[in-house]
Amino acid sequence: MIIKNEEQLTKMKEIGRICAEIRDEMQKNAVPGITTKELDNIAKEMFEKYGAKSAPISEYDFPGYTCISLNNQAAHGIPSNKVLKDGDLINIDVSGCKDGYYADTGISFVVGKCDNPLKQKVCDVAKESFYEGIKFAVAGKKINQIGKNIHKKIKEHKLEVIENLTGHGIGTSLHQEPNHVFNYFDPWDNLILKDGMCLAIEPFVSTKAKQVKNSTRDDWELITDDGSFVAQYEHTVVIQADGEPIILTKVD
Repeated sequence: MIIKNEEQLTKMKEIGRICAEIRDEMQKNAVPGITTKELDNIAKEMFEKYGAKSAPISEYDFPGYTCISLNNQAAHGIPSNKVLKDGDLINIDVSGCKDGYYADTGISFVVGKCDNPLKQKVCDVAKESFYEGIKFAVAGKKINQIGKNIHKKIKEHKLEVIENLTGHGIGTSLHQEPNHVFNYFDPWDNLILKDGMCLAIEPFVSTKAKQVKNSTRDDWELITDDGSFVAQYEHTVVIQADGEPIILTKVD
């Protein structure tokens, strides 16, 4: 989607703020002893409070209001009666819609006391690489410069990028053109970024793996084959002609 007027921007800011507040409230409550289903219920109540809908449910009939992935799950984990414990690596991915506009955001972090410094490292680098990437998310530049600089930062830390998980266009649906915002350099991906373009940018950083696959437990969750730790950091942004993009899913 390309935002063309102030009304559209206002609507995108509203759903962006809602998703950000849900994400932050879930993160605050993600402590040892709580279940992922209880965390998901926080999202349910907040979506209802704000008159918004869960995008995974409305778009894909996903069995949860949010995706909550643990440890070797890289993405699309289904909320369940799984109890969080110290040292769990958790990813909370919140996407929602209101008045026909969508936003998407996610964060990975370690629950309670960290039992392995690599878990914290992938979380830190996912965030760091996101902010490095958006320095190049400017109207007039090629979209592949985002992934090039995300990957450069990840490689500096001697970590890997998950190549088959990408960002995407967003706005009047959860996933729309551009279909991919790669987290590595693709020389053939020559799309020129435009003022007002909405993107969900989301680096996935791994200790060793470069790919994820579907697990045998259900049709949703994605895992690393070798048990590598994976962290994601995601915001919905609006490209601008001058300077870095507007981050919609950030609570001031």
